[in-house]
Amino acid sequence: QVQPVESGGGLVQPGGSLRLSCAASGSQSSFTIYPMGWYRQAPGKERESVADISSDGRQNYAEFVKARFTISRDGAKNKVYLQMNSLKPEDTAVYYCYVRTQTGTYWGLGTQVTVSS
Repeated sequence: QVQPVESGGGLVQPGGSLRLSCAASGSQSSFTIYPMGWYRQAPGKERESVADISSDGRQNYAEFVKARFTISRDGAKNKVYLQMNSLKPEDTAVYYCYVRTQTGTYWGLGTQVTVSS
């Protein structure tokens, strides 16, 4: 069993920044070999991919966050981060972290990000 836990969400003004963190825990000591990433879901919309990072550090981003968001990971701490800059009201959503292992994809419960003045 794998359990990702997100943190770092909150209320921020347009143009501001937030850093989300996700800590993975479970029956194994390391998750460095697994892809990890972030999705988000805004009210009334489907869940959409934001960014992901492979075991060797390759990153992929949705077009709508390129040049604004940066995903990174700390293998020693089993953590993945999402640095979000130049936030816009349309970035308001619940952000979910996931870990993709050979037994399945495991999701956190999400952290709310609200961008509003």
